[in-house]
Amino acid sequence: MNKSVLNKLFACSLLFWLAGCAENKYAKTIEQLCPPAANKTAAMTTAEQVLAEMHFGIEKFDVDAGYIRTAPLSGAQSLEFWRSDSVGSFNRSEADLHSIRRAIEINIDEQAGQLCINCRAITQRLSLPQSQSATAQSRPVMSPDQRSVQKFKLGREQKSNLTWTDLGRDNQLETEILKRIESRLTADKKQLAATKKELNK
Repeated sequence: MNKSVLNKLFACSLLFWLAGCAENKYAKTIEQLCPPAANKTAAMTTAEQVLAEMHFGIEKFDVDAGYIRTAPLSGAQSLEFWRSDSVGSFNRSEADLHSIRRAIEINIDEQAGQLCINCRAITQRLSLPQSQSATAQSRPVMSPDQRSVQKFKLGREQKSNLTWTDLGRDNQLETEILKRIESRLTADKKQLAATKKELNK
């Protein structure tokens, strides 16, 4: 076996190992975050910042109700390495094969004197009825200047039959969002303590 084949096998093994590590990272998911001594306004602001950094557009932001809802965001594909809304190799692969979108809901309320943050990530997949799908795929539209490129084009009737199928909650994404919120709140708390300590000198 020559050296180039060994290098390729090693590279493949490394990729599979890294993918396994990425999945194991979220083997234990969390549904609720109850940070100690958290402030509701600060928690809302932090949650909004985390969602914005992950490219989610805020659709509703109600501080009094402790509620945030985002607009649906199309799932990140494998080559979009700068995005982080498709968590885990399975979710990225699925976004490569299907039209996936996710919307986030965050509820922040007090339970027994303790502020808690709940996150729901709703996943949907674009579905085209089988008969319509066959019709659309059987008549690809060719670009006049690029005959080798096929463009998938839907008619008005076909577009009206498009539906988003609910795939349930994305627990891995929920965990990632809550972990980011927790990390940001902890960092802000340490920064505030350090500033107070500096002022008291």
